[in-house]
Amino acid sequence: MNAKELINEIRLYCEQKEDPVSLQKYQRYFKGGYDGYGLNTTTINNKIKDLIRDYDISLSTIVEATPELMESGMYEETSFALLLLNQFEKDYSYKVFETIGKWFSIGITNWAHADTLGMYILPKFMAQQIIDLKSFVSWVSSSFKFQRRSVPVTFIKSLKEHRISNLLDFITPLMEDIEREVHQGVGWFLREAWKENNSIVEDYLLEYKYTAPRLIIQYACEKMTKEDKKKYKRVNKQI
Repeated sequence: MNAKELINEIRLYCEQKEDPVSLQKYQRYFKGGYDGYGLNTTTINNKIKDLIRDYDISLSTIVEATPELMESGMYEETSFALLLLNQFEKDYSYKVFETIGKWFSIGITNWAHADTLGMYILPKFMAQQIIDLKSFVSWVSSSFKFQRRSVPVTFIKSLKEHRISNLLDFITPLMEDIEREVHQGVGWFLREAWKENNSIVEDYLLEYKYTAPRLIIQYACEKMTKEDKKKYKRVNKQI
């Protein structure tokens, strides 16, 4: 199966399974807008299993098809591209990682797709030592907010393999990010890091108590006791 055939097969399936009722329901989860067919993840994953079973598909074919799928702006078409990519980890390379970085300018435009990369795909690159922390240097300062969000989300899976202090140092530039979606990703990472080493994360949060966006602090403190959360509330400083 070549790239064009894969694209056509995916689009035909999406059109056949289109669900206007679900489409309307899903729109509430995407403040930035949601265009799609209304397919759920189970429906997409079932088709992915069929594609892999019934056709000869390579990673290079998926990578070639992905830009056109993303450019359509249809949510499920991008989902298909990413979830197919997730099935071919044995063929990952640094070149593929670089290609993924370019997709944020094409079609990684919502939290769900950014988190699919951060929760599933990118940690596999790190686990295989194809990439390391330094590979994300340009991502932290990217002009694309969902590329910046992907960094702390990816690091959640690395908490046991890297020194937490090193991960905290790396995400520090994001502690002053202006985008809500990035705040959520950073806060999520800090919450999970706190579970691994509460003392180092608590010291870190105190350092940024008055400067970090409140949403980061809110997410980071979510699993703390009410008493511990009080330490991170801002109080008016006496003049």
